[in-house]
Amino acid sequence: MSAPLLRPLPTAGLSSDELTDAFAGALEGSYVLAPLPPDPVEEAAVRRMLAAAEEPGALPEDVALVVSTSGSTGTPKGVMLSASAIRAAAAATDDRLSGPGEWTLALGPHYVAGAMVVCRALLADRALHLARTDLADLSATPARAGSPSYLSVVPTQLARLRQDRAALAALAGFDAILLGGAAVDPDLLAQLRDEGLRLVTTYGMSETCGGCVYDGRPLAGVGITVDPADQRVGITGPVLFSGYLGRPDLTAAALGVLPGPDGGPVLLTGDRGEVGPDGRLHLLGRIDDVVVSGGLNVDLAAVQAAARRAIGTTELVALGVPDEVWGTRVVVVTTARTSLAALRTALAADLSHQALPRGLSHVDVLPTTSSGKIDRRALLGAWESMHKELA
Repeated sequence: MSAPLLRPLPTAGLSSDELTDAFAGALEGSYVLAPLPPDPVEEAAVRRMLAAAEEPGALPEDVALVVSTSGSTGTPKGVMLSASAIRAAAAATDDRLSGPGEWTLALGPHYVAGAMVVCRALLADRALHLARTDLADLSATPARAGSPSYLSVVPTQLARLRQDRAALAALAGFDAILLGGAAVDPDLLAQLRDEGLRLVTTYGMSETCGGCVYDGRPLAGVGITVDPADQRVGITGPVLFSGYLGRPDLTAAALGVLPGPDGGPVLLTGDRGEVGPDGRLHLLGRIDDVVVSGGLNVDLAAVQAAARRAIGTTELVALGVPDEVWGTRVVVVTTARTSLAALRTALAADLSHQALPRGLSHVDVLPTTSSGKIDRRALLGAWESMHKELA
């Protein structure tokens, strides 16, 4: 049998019909679709990664999509998703929401969140509407009489609209808004829900066909494990990916096997979490958010959450940067105008002395990736050249 045909797809400027037609061919098994990012530099990196598909046996027969995701080095990984996994994920979302509905795409279809919006609309045989990533044109979205209307966004998109009355009114018209891709500030979440937005917080990743845990509860068929040793979250179920293109080593590292009679595959994520008495998954941060500063462990996720509360903004990120004295220096980058001394004073009651930030830098705008997440890698790379306060 011949190897599956890989079809790289430039996504910039495509209409909803062109997108759904391209994804339909992939789900029907005509080819393996690889949606490309619009940025030329990112596209070139993804195309280099996709060259691995030329190797014999690199693409399993059941693979429908290859979506790119960046690892800790910034080199794209090709996450291979089967048609059966995509169908299972889409059906589970329909089951959890108000049934099949129309979807508005306000995320790049080259990332899994955007790709799944296209797939959900396609598999439900419902309309796919396109919107700008800044959500400025939501009011122009066609009427959706007789069908639920859904939207998928990342927190950064909503945080920048929290004072935009017209945008909030348009957002309140959706039957559900999936919110994922990064942690969301609780105050922002409460405010937007008070504005009438029907927000559903989601947790997942490219390797799980996007969000697979909604408001802390796994979708149908999805299981959650938590390692008691390091609180690492594991995910099981039919939504798991088929491996990384051309990287069997990374695939073996990411996929484990459940102990006991279950014996099925489990995705070992890079996240820490716990399951509460109510059965909901509560995320605690990333495994690599724990850095060693001055010989003691510091949880950057806890520092960031406390600093956001103290300053009253989500436009803030806590980082660990190399330091000759401390090993790793805990620093904060924010758009808010505050001083390092004031921030340390405000955090003194919530954080240990070791966890208090030892550096602060201000930026006009926090850089984001093309998926809308804060670009921590860019900030780490720019830290040395930033104007900053140090303690």
